[in-house]
This record gives sequence, C-alpha cells and structure tokens, in this order.
Amino acid sequence: MTTFVLVPGAWKGSWSFEAVTPLLERAGHTVHALTLTGLRPDDDRSTVASANLDTHADDVLRLLDRHRVTDATLVGHSYAGMVIAAAADRAAGRISRLVHLDAYVPRDGESCWSSTNAHFRDVFAAGAAATGYAVRPPGDGDPRRRPHPLASFVQTIRLTGAHERVTRREFVYCSGWEDRTPFAALRTRLRADPAWRVHELPTGHDAMHEAPEAVAALLLGG
Repeated sequence: MTTFVLVPGAWKGSWSFEAVTPLLERAGHTVHALTLTGLRPDDDRSTVASANLDTHADDVLRLLDRHRVTDATLVGHSYAGMVIAAAADRAAGRISRLVHLDAYVPRDGESCWSSTNAHFRDVFAAGAAATGYAVRPPGDGDPRRRPHPLASFVQTIRLTGAHERVTRREFVYCSGWEDRTPFAALRTRLRADPAWRVHELPTGHDAMHEAPEAVAALLLGG
C-alpha cells in the first residue's frame, strides 16, 4: 500500500483534498493531508510573517518523521510544487514518487514569484499591500482560505539535485484555464524531458474539487 502526503496550494489547508482523501483511503492507502505553517486557523501574526518555503518543506519532513514514513508519494498542488521539490531534496531517499498537480516544478535558484506569470505576480503584490507579509486570497472562493505567507512566494529554492533521484516524477497539467495558467511553458519543458511523465486533465486549476475521481484515479493508477 502507498502512503500519500497531500500538500495544498496557496491560501488553502488540508481541506483542499477533502474529496480526494476518502477515495484513496477506500482503496486501502494511507493518506496525510497537510495544512502548512501560517495557514492554520490558530496561527498568530508572527507565525504567518515568518513562514517561508523552508518552513513549509520542514512541515513535510516533520510529518515523515512523526509517522516514520520511508516510502512516500508526495502530491503538491500549485504553489506546493515548490514545497514537495524542496522536501524531496532533503528527505534522504524517503520519497518514491512526486506528483506536481498543476504545480510549479522549480529548478535551483527559482522561486514561486520568478516562476509564475504577470497575472499572479500582480495577485501576490496586490494581496500583500495591506500587511506587507501576508497575501490575502484573491476573488471570491472558499471562505476557509487564509492569507498566505508572502515570504514563501519570494524565497528562492535551493536544490542539491537529490530530488532528481526520485525515479517517478509526474506533472499534471489542467487545461481548463488556458487564459491564466502559468504552467503552459512548463508542460512543454517537461514533455521533452524523459525523466518526467506528463498527464492532462480537462479541468480548471482546482482539479481536486472539480474532478476528484479523476485525480484519485490518476494517483492510484501511477
């Protein structure tokens, strides 16, 4: 059986995977869905202000330690592609599969800010204007969304290359929001890389909500 660690994207918590988790568990697998530091309902201002990409990678590593996981499938949505890459690079061989679910796939020295498009840089800048350290959720969405630590968007990732020893690396491209997606060029890049397997879902960005059965089937079919 597989141990899945599900890491949500910006502004969201473990609830982001609430429709997918029971499908994986019903198939007999162990599932841990994370809420990252700074996104928890009881996190205070200083916690949100200080949380960065390293903090979030450490969240994943602590979960692996706590549950003594040695053979994990990390699934990261959107921003969390940065998180699972950083965690895998530091996990000392405890990751067997990476799934970037419509998510960033960073190279050393990149950040979420540098990897995204002008639309989302505008979203980040406008959203952080009120506090200078937390990016408010854009638009009208799930009321459970919370302001996201700005530092995690702008911190550059440092990768040693150890994450490239994860033999199963997959990217899922959601094609239903072509007008705003920052991932079109990434899909092209990874399709040309034999180390990666690229999938496509005809959904908007939040595939876990729009098509949980399809997401679960993809994860289970790996």
